[in-house]
Amino acid sequence: MRVPFTAVAGVMLTVILAFPATATAADREHEQLMADIRMLQEHALRLHLMMNALDTRMDELVAGQEAIGDAMRRAFADQQLTAENIATVIRVVREKVDESNVRISSLSQEIEALREAIPPMPMPTTILSVDPETGLPIAPTAGANAPQPVAGADPNADSAETDAQPPPVAAVSPGVAMSPQRLYDTAWADYTNGQWALAVQGFEAYIETVPQSDFADDAAFYIGQTYFAESRFEEAVDAFEQVLLNYPDGDVVPDASYKRGLALERLDDPDRARQAFELVVVNYPEHYMAAMAQQALDRLGQPQP
Repeated sequence: MRVPFTAVAGVMLTVILAFPATATAADREHEQLMADIRMLQEHALRLHLMMNALDTRMDELVAGQEAIGDAMRRAFADQQLTAENIATVIRVVREKVDESNVRISSLSQEIEALREAIPPMPMPTTILSVDPETGLPIAPTAGANAPQPVAGADPNADSAETDAQPPPVAAVSPGVAMSPQRLYDTAWADYTNGQWALAVQGFEAYIETVPQSDFADDAAFYIGQTYFAESRFEEAVDAFEQVLLNYPDGDVVPDASYKRGLALERLDDPDRARQAFELVVVNYPEHYMAAMAQQALDRLGQPQP
């Protein structure tokens, strides 16, 4: 059966006319898909930027929190150090009070000993003559109590012998030796009153008297303190070095080393001053002077190459 040519031509014409419409629809779908993809890409880019901003903000917040934590830790450490320093000062004050009580007791005993050693002064007695007529006392004259000359004796000879005799000498009670405690107390009083030369002499005398005493290292330390107060920094360095050499186990060694560093710093010798401060920080980390020595090291900074 033959298909008419007109029918075949019609079908072919219909297919040819329908193909452009189909291609146009596919292009539209493709364009819509590409547009959606671009929108998604833009949204993803925005989300990425937002995430980066959030990360930056989180880093800033974390850094701020860490800074606040560090500040709080430093403040707590400073408060703890202050409390320890106050406790140390209170302990030192208590020790000084106990020391003062012991010294007062020693002084009381010495005063009592002096009082017993000094004999009482005799009270002068004067015999008054009475006028037999009026019954009133008669004022004594210069020769009233003079011895009467012996009958037949030469009055001029008695007078010459009397003038030749030397006047009576008052008896002197033996001196009381000053105790070591009294030496230390006197030197301490001179030190607190700013009598620097007397204080140095007193502390040196105390060390010469009792070099093995528990307070000998304190006396040596206060000699250095006296020189430091007078701005005699070279002598202060030598005095503090004597404390470190002669009393290495003394309780004032950290103080002496720290003050030696300060004196060296005043002498513009930062390297030796740094060594003195490091001695306190390394050997006495729990001592209250260690914090002050560390502050001095921070102030001096690193040594120059």
